[in-house]
Amino acid sequence: MAVVLNPGAGAGATDATQREIAELFARHGRVATLFPASERSPIGEQARAAVETGCRLVVAAGGDGTVNAVATAALPRALPLGVLPIGTLNHFARDLGMPSGLPEAVQVLASGSMRQVDVGEVNGRIFLNNSSLGVYPRVVELRNRHRETGLGKWITALWATLVVLRRRPFLGVRIRVDEDAIARRTPFVFVGNNEYRMMGLHAASRDSLSGGHLALYVMHAGHRRSLLWLAAEVLWRGVDRVDELELFRVGEATVETRRPRLQVAIDGEVVALASPLVYRCRPGALTVIAPEPGLPSGT
Repeated sequence: MAVVLNPGAGAGATDATQREIAELFARHGRVATLFPASERSPIGEQARAAVETGCRLVVAAGGDGTVNAVATAALPRALPLGVLPIGTLNHFARDLGMPSGLPEAVQVLASGSMRQVDVGEVNGRIFLNNSSLGVYPRVVELRNRHRETGLGKWITALWATLVVLRRRPFLGVRIRVDEDAIARRTPFVFVGNNEYRMMGLHAASRDSLSGGHLALYVMHAGHRRSLLWLAAEVLWRGVDRVDELELFRVGEATVETRRPRLQVAIDGEVVALASPLVYRCRPGALTVIAPEPGLPSGT
């Protein structure tokens, strides 16, 4: 198997981490070839190099951005994907039920079962978690621009959010689903690969990665102050009870704006894409290694 490591995620691609990963796989009788990314060899390049080795399984060791890059390389070759969650948030790994500990995660990859999961796509780029436009891509961009300030990651993110909300956070969009079209003035459009929980302690997670649809959320709020209030209300009451947040379950949708190019977040990474944005679901397109059915998450 080939393991692609991200040096900027959690434990990163340090020599000690690489040795530990190789030794853990060896204990299970598996040979792991490691592909640590660097400035000269970024994640996408190493992912492509990994799948060209003729491996039977390609593993992403890092956060959600790393998993996206490796999945992008694995999909055209129909290679199974494994995940070692050594990033900061690890949303995809959590929703798969992968344990957070490295030894336990390696054990799953050595003995787990294969599952088919859905993939989202926007203008030819895939996403495993979600894609969004509006406020969030601007927050991420501003946070990354000031990540060297010495402030903690979460403090920097909060500061960037407040800065963005002080400016003009609203965006005019037209959303087309089949023959229907709706126009909205919104601070964000959020498209999930399957439906997200939006309420309580398990918010921002999914019950299923194979529901065969995208969940398109559109918030419409009257003024800046109401954005934070609405976010709190959604977490407290849930999507279905908040009139200002609409949910559309779709197989395909087109999002249009007057802007020729848009900043779009894809699994936490921001890219510039041409408008209109064409979103579609690819049901069961990706094979992943996951814990055996019936095992509790984290086991």
